[in-house]
Amino acid sequence: MSEDLKKIVVDGKEIEVPGDLALLQACELAGAEIPRFCYHERLSVAGNCRMCLVEVKGAPKPVASCAQQVRDLRPGPEGQPPVINTSGPLVEKARDGVMEFLLINHPLDCPICDQGGECDLQDQAMAYGRSYTRYEENKRAVDNKYMGPLIKTIMTRCIQCTRCVRFVAEVAGEESIGMVNRGEDAEITTYLEAAVTSELSGNVIDLCPVGALTSKPYAFEARPWELEHTESVDVMDAMGAAITIDSRGAEVMRILPRVNEEINEEWISDKTRYVWDGLLRQRLDRPYVRKDGRLVPVGWAEALDVVAKKLSGPADKIGAIAGDLCDAESMKALKDLLVHLGVQNRDCRQDGSALGGAHRAGWLFNSTFMGIDEAQHLVLVGANPRLEAPVLNARIRKAWLYGDLKVSVIGEAADLTYSYDRLGEGPGDLDRALSGDLLSAVKDSERAMMIVGAGAYAHAGGAAVLNRLGRFAKDANLAREGWNGFNVLHTAAARAGGLDLGFVPGEDGKDTAGILAGAQSGEIETVFLLGADEIDMSALGSAFVIYLGSHGDAGANRADVVLPGAAYTEKSGTYVNSEGRVQQGVRAVFPKGEAREDWAVIRALSGAMGKALPYDDLAALRARMVADHPAFGAMDYAPGPAGAEGFDPSALGAEGDLSGAGFATPVRDFYFTNPIARASRVMAECSAAKARTPQVQAAE
Repeated sequence: MSEDLKKIVVDGKEIEVPGDLALLQACELAGAEIPRFCYHERLSVAGNCRMCLVEVKGAPKPVASCAQQVRDLRPGPEGQPPVINTSGPLVEKARDGVMEFLLINHPLDCPICDQGGECDLQDQAMAYGRSYTRYEENKRAVDNKYMGPLIKTIMTRCIQCTRCVRFVAEVAGEESIGMVNRGEDAEITTYLEAAVTSELSGNVIDLCPVGALTSKPYAFEARPWELEHTESVDVMDAMGAAITIDSRGAEVMRILPRVNEEINEEWISDKTRYVWDGLLRQRLDRPYVRKDGRLVPVGWAEALDVVAKKLSGPADKIGAIAGDLCDAESMKALKDLLVHLGVQNRDCRQDGSALGGAHRAGWLFNSTFMGIDEAQHLVLVGANPRLEAPVLNARIRKAWLYGDLKVSVIGEAADLTYSYDRLGEGPGDLDRALSGDLLSAVKDSERAMMIVGAGAYAHAGGAAVLNRLGRFAKDANLAREGWNGFNVLHTAAARAGGLDLGFVPGEDGKDTAGILAGAQSGEIETVFLLGADEIDMSALGSAFVIYLGSHGDAGANRADVVLPGAAYTEKSGTYVNSEGRVQQGVRAVFPKGEAREDWAVIRALSGAMGKALPYDDLAALRARMVADHPAFGAMDYAPGPAGAEGFDPSALGAEGDLSGAGFATPVRDFYFTNPIARASRVMAECSAAKARTPQVQAAE
């Protein structure tokens, strides 16, 4: 038997398990079911609830299985393996007593509780509790606490498991929730009655085993058994978190996380969780054409006819820009149409980034997100992962907290929830910061990595910055066999997929900046915006603008023709996350009104132009996409270091002047980064609460 493995007997079954496992984990490996409230696999052990009591032979009383490890068990008098019983009279009596104690002050208001149907307390009371109570005194009442626009509190239901406290402190990196007082007076509170401002705060709702913390926007909207559950992919950032979209009829009611250890573990950001109300507002549900200065509703035939005529002009006077939420199918269809028309002016980088090149590893997160768990030294350049990818930031914090990860930053000073050494603020500091001690430390580290953010690659001198960072990566041996520490963190779900598709300028074509400048000067007469809303619309001059998208945001307001498309919950689309992982989102509800899936609109447009694209359904389009771009054939697979074979980071960008303003993340307001978020009332409330909170704290 290996030294780190121990033999134990669980309910008469002998197994061999690692000695550092908790008894609860060991019992579950043996097939036993252990109830619990305070214990959670991703949080520290509190041992509050005592629901996980088991009988250990020889122990004077039942043992809390979450708080004791296998290695702490004593063998029998003759060296026999320790014996654990997870059922029997002693255990059942103990659990009965614990459940009775937990329910002493619980209000028993299940019929009006939003947690009903998904409540751990309700389920375990049925399975392990008594059918009666001996408690006749008055129940205690606790005042509800204000935790912001996302979390509804009914604190009389709270059983003080402290899951929320531990999550906010350990995972989110704040201390905005805690427990005050002791005994019967113990309460969970936000201390200053201020909103919980973490970008991950909504996860405490999933963690709460009772109805004390529930979703405020979702309150009294639906019961879980009324909802259709669709497993899909998040597009609010470039991580591609695994989500479940819960819908009723034609309406998305809520969005919840799914467990995916390689990407988001089991967390999602507040924007991902609560943006669903923006799917109902400011929607484009019919085609519009501008007549006499006003957009008026028209039929599909008329709208497509107008667009077809405009796209039939000289190819060098047409440009196209793809936005941040586009699926790969729509970008592929538009690119095929543009190539057929001879249009070279196209770009998927509406942020003006300098990413691109011959090798895919030049724009991917090559270490993979799980690689952060192994990292020993991390260099952040122009990146603020707390705003650009909050779940990724939580993983970095975990590695810093438990793995002794050292973090260095070149960029703006920000609260990242972990300590770091700030080595500079902009391009002018790169030569100094990337030499000497940092170069030696990174080179000597077995698992060092660099994350390049949008503040660097979308900088005015982004090409020169990328070139300098690439040379540092080569000098520090970041890209080597079995490990590639050069990583790009995108801010948009569509960016990596667009680059994989080659939705970049063709021969002598113009990029986003060139298209805008051409439109301003009159050189570009027609601009096709595929969900592109983050550009300067005033720079489009007098160009004729065609907008295909789902929301009435900046692009639709400027457009001369509006073609209504589908939001990400209303279409089956392929997305590529920052790792290069190809994932497919699944339609949960149908598009609104006369809106259609984006690729289908482009296919219909090609037919109206007499240049029909060679696919009539989604399967044929995907087959064509995989044939032309084989990377899309590897579903749900992050290429990682193996996908960087032949990659030379020093060939990135181009040499140039390293000067200019400091690096700054383009995400100035986390809650307003795309048209869906800007249409959401909940996101507006979050933004306002975030702006107010520092003032409240300062006043205190």
